[in-house]
Amino acid sequence: MKRVVITGMGIYSCIGKNLEEVANSLYNGKSGIGIDENRYEYGYRSPLTGILERPKLKGVLDRRMRTGLAEEAEYAYMATKAALDHANIDMDFLENNEVGIFYGNDSSAKAVIEAHAAAAAKKDTMMMGSGAIFQSMNSTITMNLTVIFKLRGINMTISAACASGSHSLGLGYLFIKNGWQKTVICGGGQETNTFSMGSFDALNAFSINTKDPTKASKPFDKNRDGLVPSGGAATLILEDYDHAIARGANIIAEVTGYGFSSNGGHISQPNDDGSYIAMQRALVDAGLNPTEIDYISAHATSTPLGDMYEAMAINKLFGNNTVPVSSTKSMTGHECWMAGASEIIYSILMMQNSFIAPNINFDTPDEYSAKLNIINKTKEQKINTFLSNSFGFGGTNSAIVVKKLE
Repeated sequence: MKRVVITGMGIYSCIGKNLEEVANSLYNGKSGIGIDENRYEYGYRSPLTGILERPKLKGVLDRRMRTGLAEEAEYAYMATKAALDHANIDMDFLENNEVGIFYGNDSSAKAVIEAHAAAAAKKDTMMMGSGAIFQSMNSTITMNLTVIFKLRGINMTISAACASGSHSLGLGYLFIKNGWQKTVICGGGQETNTFSMGSFDALNAFSINTKDPTKASKPFDKNRDGLVPSGGAATLILEDYDHAIARGANIIAEVTGYGFSSNGGHISQPNDDGSYIAMQRALVDAGLNPTEIDYISAHATSTPLGDMYEAMAINKLFGNNTVPVSSTKSMTGHECWMAGASEIIYSILMMQNSFIAPNINFDTPDEYSAKLNIINKTKEQKINTFLSNSFGFGGTNSAIVVKKLE
């Protein structure tokens, strides 16, 4: 089996548009949450969201390329270009080597709604425009990035709810580990427009703590009242270790374990068994005991049930182990299809800079989170190995183990 390493990272997030900005935000516990006034007008119960501006791609990509990009694909382009640059991979390399892509995405709501409105207004589908089909498909990110970067390897969108970004890394890891690809672009993207989150708001899933938006996302806290939606994109470059060494790549970290499971139960309510199995499977794949994990990047989204079941699963697997736990969603909100990829990057930045980012807004534990070692203030600590959790609607679970290269 091949070793799988990370050689590049790129991020476009509400807490920073590059690795340095994001690292500073994580260290300082800086929230990227605010209020989108347009959501009130649309009829949202909660206007809270991660605040993120659209990238300006005119002059960067030609008009033909821009026409097919949905909002989340724009974010993904920015993150992927940065990750490729970080990995020292240029267009010459991409054109002369087989590079694959797995990217998490599970919606393209704005593109669908706008295309429908244009056709309905004139009773003519031609009014949708030539880019509508390429923007409206869930595979909008992979189909566009494959063309822009001339990719010729595996080409697949991973649509697995809020575990999409994590599963994309897991599959990239498996493809390289088994020798099927040498280089794979992996990540996750999430649109942030008003149309994208209306159905979540209809489920009463969002926090309504609008008095201070930066305090609305409260993972594991007893007084949490719902998640805060967010988005952007995160990209990681995975490579076969020998291939990376041969081309002189700067190796950032090594992916050593991938665990997965399905709850097989309620479509929206999680449980602790599935979470436990995914984490345990990741540790077994990595050949590690729970005591060898230095940090757990929790999925915890600030929902009453989700956080409770994850805390139960962590406690069940790690017992009285004092492994530090935090959820960066306290700062970023829930980045949905992007989160499983972005949280790997957040954790690697902590690893590189020897600190654990705080689970801000964690003031009062409940009976489940009280059993965990939740870090609510920035902690200086070396991290050699971490576990990152991602869980989604439909009971899909993913866990990834990453360690410093030895």
